[in-house]
Amino acid sequence: MKTLHFDCFAGISGDMTLGAFVDLGVDPDELRRELGKLGLEGWKLELSRDERNGISGIRAVVQDEHGHHRREGGGGHSYPHEHRSWETIRTLIEKSALREGAKKRALDMFTRIAEAESQVHGIAVDEISFHEVGALDSIIDITGTAICLDMLKPERITASEIELGSGTVECAHGILPVPAPATALLLRGLPVKTGGFNREMTTPTGAAILAASVDAFLVSGKSSAVFREIRTGVGIGTRKLDKPNILRLSWREEDPALAPLWNTENLTLLEANIDDMTGEALGFLMERFFEAGALDVAFIPLLMKKSRPGTLVSVLGKPEKIDALRECFFLHSSAAGFREIPVSRLSLTRKETLIPGEFGTAREKTVFFGTNASGEEKPLRSKIEFEDRARVARELHISLEGAEKTIRGSNGGRK
Repeated sequence: MKTLHFDCFAGISGDMTLGAFVDLGVDPDELRRELGKLGLEGWKLELSRDERNGISGIRAVVQDEHGHHRREGGGGHSYPHEHRSWETIRTLIEKSALREGAKKRALDMFTRIAEAESQVHGIAVDEISFHEVGALDSIIDITGTAICLDMLKPERITASEIELGSGTVECAHGILPVPAPATALLLRGLPVKTGGFNREMTTPTGAAILAASVDAFLVSGKSSAVFREIRTGVGIGTRKLDKPNILRLSWREEDPALAPLWNTENLTLLEANIDDMTGEALGFLMERFFEAGALDVAFIPLLMKKSRPGTLVSVLGKPEKIDALRECFFLHSSAAGFREIPVSRLSLTRKETLIPGEFGTAREKTVFFGTNASGEEKPLRSKIEFEDRARVARELHISLEGAEKTIRGSNGGRK
């Protein structure tokens, strides 16, 4: 699968995105010709090789007929320029000679911005008059990005966590904390981080590009991907900082043959040694742990200090469930404290299928290990669920092993 990946470790803006696309291999002359189909006059797209902290890439600058371009600072906002209404921009794109794919992407990005601005100002979407994003350079940035995506036609688009920066930003609404209001709304629900830079690093234009385009976000420590890196493009940002102000775009080829043979999860193990709870209380504690989202709970007999018999209470959980599991330990056990240990859990892919037959429908779980020449997962072993085997064993007065054979036999000898 041909995947386009946005590496937003230094945020993202429209000009950085255009520069990265050209560095990745988009023909600049073809890009300019397509942009000319907008019918806008009085602009010029300058593309030049530049570097930030020793990293080379392409810097994209949109100039107007007077030679003016975006001012430095504020993440590249274009606030000195003219405003345009959402209706004007929509009409411009819809009536242009752009390819339908590029039109659709550009309109999607602008629609998201219009809806975000509508919430910020508390007015109807059709009444929105854009400030920064309505300026000439931002129209070129957004439409140019839509054109590049339509040219390249990636099968899948992924992105890293999005660096927002920190501090304040100067825009048409005055000086505001990072992220700007529209940026925050556009990125709602997406993985972001702050503090890597003392500036605004993700602009509303960049936020709209990601929100409208990305299929999946690869979050550090929570997501993994196996791929071949085919080519990388670098877009150079406006400012020179102590860390590289760049956006990396890369072509990746995902190959099933490179996929890991098992899944790896980062989990947390909670443990406590307890010597003063009854069997009933421990049973109730186990129920509460599972209700709180525990993946596994185990009680292990111990010989504790003063030769007292005790129990090691061991609970496995996902990071997002940890607070609920901690609360269970404190509220429903006699422990005044417990241990937390980060662990990795390796597991095979499992799938459940239903087996119909004369003894009713049974559930079968299959685990997979590796792939075949076609990239399909190879079954390793299968087992009928205990409850279904036990049901048939009781009904026919046979063993669990006999029940499994009977269930498979009633389904035409399925193995």
